[in-house]
Amino acid sequence: MFKKLTLVASLALLGACSTVPITGRRQLSLVSDSEINTLAATQYREVIAKGPLSNNSQQVAMVRTVGQRIQAAVERYFQQQNASDQLAGYQWEFNVIQDDAQQNAWCMPGGKVAVYTGILPITQDENGLAVVMSHEIAHAVAKHGSERMSQGLVQQLGGQALSAALSTNAPATQQIALQAFGVGSQLGLLKYGRNQESEADHLGLIFMAMAGYNPDGAITFWQRMDSRENQASPPEFLSTHPSNGTRIADIQRELPEARKYYTAR
Repeated sequence: MFKKLTLVASLALLGACSTVPITGRRQLSLVSDSEINTLAATQYREVIAKGPLSNNSQQVAMVRTVGQRIQAAVERYFQQQNASDQLAGYQWEFNVIQDDAQQNAWCMPGGKVAVYTGILPITQDENGLAVVMSHEIAHAVAKHGSERMSQGLVQQLGGQALSAALSTNAPATQQIALQAFGVGSQLGLLKYGRNQESEADHLGLIFMAMAGYNPDGAITFWQRMDSRENQASPPEFLSTHPSNGTRIADIQRELPEARKYYTAR
């Protein structure tokens, strides 16, 4: 009887799949778009409320300009693919959090973006910022948050539906959500996390190119990032991110495709 139930559960998980745009990879999807967008909006409001938000008008204007251009490119891409329904429920927001120690940015499902001031000296200009923001937005439109959330529900809560998990164990579910959205740290599924990062690099190159930013700038950005990283950083196989050397090599292979979408503004 137990084996039969396990088989049924396994078949159900196999059926709960979606497809990543551009790459065509199949991914686990146990959470509906409306559920995860609602949860992300709640978590985003909490993070933004804690802030503190930057009061540097130039920084905020740059982040919102770049974000809105990439947003328009993403919407245009999905419209061209007759897949605009995949962005249903998106309510884009772009905010800058004042934290010079955080060299980071993220995008939650539904287009909720935050950029930390600590990444801006490395991005240097709009094109460098577009590398980072297009990568983070790619995580959202590739539904990596939903995929990570689904994996977390399977690992920690036995594959419970999101609504049931929230009602029975809301704190644990919210922690899974923060990890899934890239706001917290995540252990386990290391190789899969690196695959998602590489996938976001690939999609991000295309989105930034469609937005009129030079995708070749991704190479110089990651070279700058590499020069700043601590030499004591863990080896690649212990990290959820590809090493910068691997990332740069992958981007170099993908640039010819991205350049086809690029028209300088």
